[in-house]
Amino acid sequence: MKLDILAVAAHPDDAELSCSGTLLIHKLKGYKTGIIDLTQGELGSRGSIELRRQESEVASKIMKLDIRENLELRDGFFQNDEESQLKLIRMIRKYQPDIVLANAPQDRHPDHGRAALLTKDACYYSGLLKIETTLDGMMQKPCRPKKVFNYIQDQYLEPDFVIDISEVMSLKVDCIHAYTSQFVNDDQNGPATYISSNNYTDRVMYRNNLFGKKLECLTEKDSYLCMDILG
Repeated sequence: MKLDILAVAAHPDDAELSCSGTLLIHKLKGYKTGIIDLTQGELGSRGSIELRRQESEVASKIMKLDIRENLELRDGFFQNDEESQLKLIRMIRKYQPDIVLANAPQDRHPDHGRAALLTKDACYYSGLLKIETTLDGMMQKPCRPKKVFNYIQDQYLEPDFVIDISEVMSLKVDCIHAYTSQFVNDDQNGPATYISSNNYTDRVMYRNNLFGKKLECLTEKDSYLCMDILG
């Protein structure tokens, strides 16, 4: 299956927090979308691999993704090395996306910047004829995405452009809330963390509103809620 937009995420929930609105609005327009999670988020203080898998399945259904796969790289310890690049290259060649969305190039979590560089390099190398990969015993054809963009995560980065997701904003919130183990502050799923604080999701929404306000000033329309992506 050929995808129009593929988001690559270091952890399950990275894409939901950062670019699920972009995936949702393009799905609404008839584009084919998907997510490749690099790790299972097994080092997270809350939840478990199985619970995170169940939550990602719920979020995927909300986004109506065409595909979602997990490369099962080591959370916290994966590297931008040949082994990891080849695993991601196989996925890029499998789905042939026109656009790839990658983690923030620098962020609070060191996995995010490392995943961004891994994705950028894999997208380039995927187009090289002399890098040979196979999938299910079949040789794959080279494929290089037309564009690679980074989405904004925890740290503030000035975007090159924003996308209006007003129409799907409530669904983006639902995608985030699908990860109850991460964003609901209770004792059941582990100790309180930075992202399980009661106002963390509110801060995510505030940033969307902030960029929406900028767009509102430019377009003179009433109000926008926007997803931010780096060019």
